This record gives sequence, C-alpha cells and structure tokens, in this order.
Amino acid sequence: MSDTLTADVIGRRVEVNGEHATVRFAGVVPPVAGPWLGVEWDNPERGKHDGSHEGTVYFKCRHPTGGSFIRPNKVNFGTDFLTAIKNRYVLEDGPEEDRKEQIVTIGNKPVETIGFDSIMKQQSQLSKLQEVSLRNCAVSCAGEKGGVAEACPNIRKVDLSKNLLSSWDEVIHIADQLRHLEVLNVSENKLKFPSGSVLTGTLSVLKVLVLNQTGITWAEVLRCVAGCPGLEELYLESNNIFISERPTDVLQTVKLLDLSSNQLIDENQLYLIAHLPRLEQLILSDTGISSLHFPDAGIGCKTSMFPSLKYLVVNDNQISQWSFFNELEKLPSLRALSCLRNPLTKEDKEAETARLLIIASIGQLKTLNKCEILPEERRRAELDYRKAFGNEWKQAGGHKDPEKNRLSEEFLTAHPRYQFLCLSTCVYTGGLQVVDFQLEQSFFLEYGAPEDWELKTQQPLMLKNQLLTLKIKYPHQLDQKVLEKQLPGSMTIQKVKGLLSRLLKVPVSDLLLSYESPKKPGREIELENDLKSLQFYSVENGDCLLVRW
Repeated sequence: MSDTLTADVIGRRVEVNGEHATVRFAGVVPPVAGPWLGVEWDNPERGKHDGSHEGTVYFKCRHPTGGSFIRPNKVNFGTDFLTAIKNRYVLEDGPEEDRKEQIVTIGNKPVETIGFDSIMKQQSQLSKLQEVSLRNCAVSCAGEKGGVAEACPNIRKVDLSKNLLSSWDEVIHIADQLRHLEVLNVSENKLKFPSGSVLTGTLSVLKVLVLNQTGITWAEVLRCVAGCPGLEELYLESNNIFISERPTDVLQTVKLLDLSSNQLIDENQLYLIAHLPRLEQLILSDTGISSLHFPDAGIGCKTSMFPSLKYLVVNDNQISQWSFFNELEKLPSLRALSCLRNPLTKEDKEAETARLLIIASIGQLKTLNKCEILPEERRRAELDYRKAFGNEWKQAGGHKDPEKNRLSEEFLTAHPRYQFLCLSTCVYTGGLQVVDFQLEQSFFLEYGAPEDWELKTQQPLMLKNQLLTLKIKYPHQLDQKVLEKQLPGSMTIQKVKGLLSRLLKVPVSDLLLSYESPKKPGREIELENDLKSLQFYSVENGDCLLVRW
C-alpha cells in the first residue's frame, strides 16, 4: 500500500458485511505480512479491541471493543452519487419487489419515490427525476465534477441517509450541483464538519435540512446553515447537542426546529434560541427537560420569548410539576401542545384528569396531544378546575367581591389563571375560546366565583362515578310525563339514548338530546357527540335533559 493511498483512506467511511465503520489506520501490523486497515465500528460490539495489538497502539477508539483490523479487499469504500442514482433508477429490470413504489421519510414527512416501473419507461432520462432516495446505497462522494448537474438538473428532494459520506464538504459538492434542491437528508452519516468560518458552498433554495445522528455540534450547525439563507425546517435529533451560543445572523427563517433526543439541553440553553422570529414548531422530545421559566413575564403576562411558537412537543421528558404548564400560558402564540409520557401525564387512570388540568391552565390552547379541544371540553375543564381549587382560593384570601379579594402571592403563582376563570367573562366562538381577538358567532359565558354549595359537594376533578339526578322532558310531546332519573356522569350520550329508546319505544337514530341548566335559564346545549359522556358536557345535578324525536 503506497503512502498516497494510506493518507487518502484515513478518515474514510467504509462498509463491511452491512456494518459501517471509519478507517483510523492503514499499514502493516507485524508479524503478519501485507497491508491492513484499522477501523472503528459504529457499533462497538462489532469490534475486538481498542486499536492496539500486542502492546502497540495503532489507532484509538472511543470504546474498548470498537476496533478491528481488516484486509483492504474486504472493505467497501462506496460509490459516487451519480453512479448510485443510475444503479438505483436506470439499470436493467430487477426483482418484482424492486420495481414497486416506495415510501421514504425525509424529516418527518413521507415522500413517494419514483419506482422502478416508472424509471424503466423513461430509460436514462435522469433529467426528469425530482425526488430520489439513496438511503443505505453506500454513497461516499459526489463523483466527476459537473456530472450530477448535467445528468440530474431537476432534483428537488434527496435522501442520502445512512451512507458512507465522511465530510460536509462532500455533501456540499453534491448539493451545489442541484440548483433546485429544497430537501436534503444526510442523517446517520458520520460527517466531519468545517471548523473554520469559510463557507464551501451556498444552498440558496434549500428549505429542509435533516442532520439526525451525524455527530454535529451546535457551533458546526451555525456554520453549516449560514449557507442556507432560506432554511425553514432543521432536524438535529440524537447529536448530543449543547446550545452554546445565540444564533444572530442565521436560522432567522427557520419555522421548525427538532432537537429531540439531545440529553444535554436544558431551559437555560433554550433562552439562546428564544428570539428566533419565525420559529413556529419546536420539538424537544426525550431531552430530559423538566422545567421551563420565562423570567421576563409576570403572573398573567405574556413573554417576549418564542414570539411565533405555535406548536411545542415535549414528549418523553421528566415534567413533574404543574408550574411547567403555567409557564406555557405565557407563550403568546401557543396553540398546540404534545406532552405524552411524562410523570404528570402518564397513560393511566389519571390521564383524563391531567388533560383537563392542562386545558384549564393554558387558555389559548386548541389542540392537546393531537386531539382537538372542543368548546364543551374546555368549559368542563375550566369549571372543574374552578371548583377543585375553590376552597384553597378562599383560604388564600379569595373573595367574589373584587374589593375584598386579597389573594396571596403563593396562590397566584400556583394558579395564575384562577382569577381569570372566577372574575372574568370568557368568550367562546366557533368551538374555540378567545379573549383578546375578534371572531364572529360569539356567545358569552360567565363562570363567576365558586359558590359555597359547589365547594362542599365537589371532589376535585374526579366526577366519573358521580350519580346525577336529572329531569327528562319532551318539548315536542307535551303529553309525556316528566321523568326523573339518576344517571352516572360517565355515561355516554349513546347509552343515554339507548336507555330512552327502550323507555319511549323510539328508535335510537330518531332521538335528539340537549340539556338546560337552572343556573343558565334560556340557554340550551346540544348533546351532539354520542361517544362523549354527560360529564364531558358538564351536565350537573338538577339539570334537565330535553328529548326530541
């Protein structure tokens, strides 16, 4: 093996029997004659040693069993981008399953790639390709200069995940030739990123960049995205990222940022990205985050941080304090939240209670865990919350007379929305609660401070087994006798209809239900969803079911 070849292969990515590794050494290993490659495996269980042999250190590995010596003829150094495209899309007929259309994932979006059948109909017409997937195709370099630009000028989306690319420069050599490239996925490539401030290329139209499991650091992220002036989505999952500096001239156009499975991230680091002007979606799943605080906003105020954030994902974390959700109320644009599999939101018998508390705590929320918050669910959540903590509110100095209301700082900190629910007017419209913006078809609902009789009989947010005494009337059949029934609050509308169908000898499909409360005379609420419970619609003792057919 020549010195030139030796210098060339160090740092290269290789494949051996389906396993990926990085070349750390090339040369002889006495006493065995002939050339050897010393490789560090991506999977350390694949190796046998740490780069040492008989007391001599030939290279170093991060894991004591991460290294192996392999003969060069056993190693696949990969192929160039254009050759991989030709092998994947243009060559002669392959097995039947190879010609079917496939679905691949770029970022979090499914993309339908052009199948082999379509390619066979346009032999060698690579210029028509717009979306390609070369995942796990052993791509290691760009190939002949200018070859990609000439053969595939219209490619817009590329999946290059899990290949043998070894440097960001090589990625740029490929991407620079694709003038229309909008989506680029290079996940699961162990890349060497530029350490200086010099840009090697500009991806002027790139909108989506996926760098999951590439080993990139935050400083390297900022250097790389400086060449992507129109970037809208950035995926950085599983890179052990520590946010070390504030992005000033970069990431200003990013709308989605995925930092999932970066266990070093904490709330202090989030402050460094809190003023990205267009950031609408932030994904922080599996980061270990447990707390969040916006020090610039007091109780009942909105923060200046994350001004455009609409959707926050904090699944699989360590959130165990309700103060976390109180802080989210301060985000001015937040409309959707996903917080599954946290200590406070486990999928157990208390899951519904946790959901109601979160809804009551964040007034502007429209979607929770991908489920729409319907107006009656919000009303129920806020009424239950108001009753559940009513005694605590009174003990803390709460009073329905505003002039006598002297709430303690401790209570206001723990329940920042409680005063609003007790003393303000909530506006509902088109299924969504609004307070400070105009929409049509509004009606008003005043909760008011909790009454003493409510606090004596109400158990905090646990109404599932409560029996409700209800009157049953028939507005269109005045000769029917008014009934009085005790029904569980957890009984679904469908089961209520079944019961009434048997009593009245009327088909279930003909029944229409609504209810009215003596507390709100003249207001009738339709029970329109058969799968929801009486409790969901906030039906209470003494209310009247109205049955029509």
